[in-house]
Amino acid sequence: MMDPRNGARSGQPQLRINVPSTARERVDSVDPYGFERSSDFDYESYEELMSEYLTVLTRRSIKWSKLLKGKQRVERNLKIKRYVRKGVPNEHRTLVWMTASGAQEKMERNSGYYHSLLQTQHDPKLVETINTDLHRTFPDNVHFRKSSDPCLQRALYHVLLAYGHHNPAVGYCQGMNFIAGYLLIITKDEEKSFWLMEILLGKILPDYYTPAMLGLKMDQEVLGELVRMKVPAVWKLLQDHGVMWTLLVSRWFICLFIDVLPVETVLRIWDCLFYEGSKILFRVALTLIRHHQAEILRAQNLPDVCDRFKRITKGPDVRDCHTFMQKIFLEPGSLSMATVSKLRGICRARIVAEES
Repeated sequence: MMDPRNGARSGQPQLRINVPSTARERVDSVDPYGFERSSDFDYESYEELMSEYLTVLTRRSIKWSKLLKGKQRVERNLKIKRYVRKGVPNEHRTLVWMTASGAQEKMERNSGYYHSLLQTQHDPKLVETINTDLHRTFPDNVHFRKSSDPCLQRALYHVLLAYGHHNPAVGYCQGMNFIAGYLLIITKDEEKSFWLMEILLGKILPDYYTPAMLGLKMDQEVLGELVRMKVPAVWKLLQDHGVMWTLLVSRWFICLFIDVLPVETVLRIWDCLFYEGSKILFRVALTLIRHHQAEILRAQNLPDVCDRFKRITKGPDVRDCHTFMQKIFLEPGSLSMATVSKLRGICRARIVAEES
């Protein structure tokens, strides 16, 4: 589905000593998440950005450590919500995602279930479909190569296979491999990745990956309605050129911004997604569109519109993940779950009527 080769990937910075430029480039040729950087990667602007973000990360890490004090759970309250919006340090991400989303509770209630799924007789068609996509999953990530130890490709196969047996109505759908892959990069744990997948696909984004993909189609239409309300000039432009939302934002939604935005920015979005739910996806999409509406409005035709929607997901605005995440809670304005739910009902009914 995708060839994840984003030269603009940014990652959590590492403390490092001063070394000659050529040596530094060898050290930094792979980001902290295992993704290889492209040959034209801009080390200078990255260093400048990360020198500022490192201060933010250090401050957040100290605050989270004081808050958790060795606890293995987080409560859901306004303070935690505020902390999550400001970013979860990588060392606490698995704990926060698991407990805040309800995945930890599900895993504990179903002890042994994940391993039992791997021990059942496997559907040959499911196995074949998953195997077809395994080598296509993050070919630019060193952790997914067969030569790596451990190789996350095998763990990825297990998670996708278990989920396919757990939810036969979904089985396996393209895009799920990238989501499971990101979860494994962060958790480094098959079972936890499985239960986070279950929360994402079963609770936060229902019907996104079913054969009809009704949930995905519905949310694309909901974004269209939100743009009509909040960025009407862009909505009119798309109507005038007859542009369908599926041409523009299907990858944004189906892969939850993987390979659309830089790694660290995606993970900051997922921090909020696991805590606050799917409306975060609309906030991100609206911010990208609203912030770049002047550029979008210069489009002259359909291909030009599509090209501009690709361009607005690149560059320094989205690499600066901390500033970008502050914008998503300011730029779109008020966006309640009640509004999203109402629009979903309207859009769902419209899609069902059109397809019946």
